[in-house]
Amino acid sequence: MDYETILCSRVRAIPPSGIRKYFDLLQGMEGGISLGIGEPDFQTPWHIRDAGIYSLERGFTKYTPNAGLSDLRGAISRYLKRRFDLDYAPNGQVLVTVGGSEALDLAFRCMLEPGDEVVIPAPSFVCYGPLVSMLHGVPVTVETHAEDEFRLTPEQLRAAITPKTRAVVLPFPNNPTGGIMEEEHLKALAEVLRGTDIMVVSDEIYAELTYGRRHVSMANLPDMKERTIVINGFSKAYSMTGWRLGYACGPKPIIAAMTKLHQYAIMSAPTTSQYAAIEALEEGDGDIEAMREEYDGRRRFLVDGFRKLGLACFEPRGAFYTFPCIQSTGLTSEEFCDRFLAAERVAVIPGSAFGPGGEGYVRACYAASMHDLAEALARLERFLKTL
Repeated sequence: MDYETILCSRVRAIPPSGIRKYFDLLQGMEGGISLGIGEPDFQTPWHIRDAGIYSLERGFTKYTPNAGLSDLRGAISRYLKRRFDLDYAPNGQVLVTVGGSEALDLAFRCMLEPGDEVVIPAPSFVCYGPLVSMLHGVPVTVETHAEDEFRLTPEQLRAAITPKTRAVVLPFPNNPTGGIMEEEHLKALAEVLRGTDIMVVSDEIYAELTYGRRHVSMANLPDMKERTIVINGFSKAYSMTGWRLGYACGPKPIIAAMTKLHQYAIMSAPTTSQYAAIEALEEGDGDIEAMREEYDGRRRFLVDGFRKLGLACFEPRGAFYTFPCIQSTGLTSEEFCDRFLAAERVAVIPGSAFGPGGEGYVRACYAASMHDLAEALARLERFLKTL
């Protein structure tokens, strides 16, 4: 069999994730430290796990409605209103998905025709471009810069828009940079978008993890809700990565189309996870605050540590990543990560894995214990002295 002819050319053209490579290499290394994978080191809070276990004990093991349990959609609606002042009707404007990643995929599938363009700020999470390319769409990456705190500027957005632009991704708070968009910056982008039919895909999975300021969504702004699809989930805020549960909120016609695709591809999200998620939304505010406070201390510790070692580091305003500049070492991002892993058994991710603007940086996740962060900095100091 000639699998090169059998496999879709678009799939063959997509490179493997630059994130998973270093996670896989670290496996089996005795004494290894991972600052690579964006996964909280906290266990899912016990009361959330208990809700999932109790649902199994009660025999709730059947399919749920395609859009998700009615009680969960209601909880999502109340949560978004309480935490972010966003109004979405549980019936028709909320879809429960298998992680935020499925929600992103569905959003693109519902909007893109071959040749349609999607503006994607970079550096950003690795999935946006490949998802667009798989639909015969065209990812249009816009390089953000440290001097702009890795924000998308209105000038950049205006320059990237063409008659073929169908959507713009707003991946804020940002993975890998930790950059955020504040209300004034979103208002400037909104002025560019008004009068167009361009949709906004707002990936807000880190919305609860901002430091010193409250997250604002594009959907909070006047006349922007009708063109915004809000993507969120439970992985980061509640440390529920393995539960694989997310959701999308948006205009009824968009959510209806996404639900139709979801029916065919997935049918419904995991039932046990949905019952646990109801508990998270209704009783988990304190868990969020406790984890965010811990992340904030780690954030300041790691940024300060990089700077003391001579590596310039933008202070992240959200998520749980730092993005130190390693250009002073004379190594490329991938060379730095390969050599650091081999010499000191610490995994960080090359900035180049996250698109244009990432070369010369590495991503280090501070969703790790303070002990591991301190040990990683000690090993980094030793490594830098060998260069």
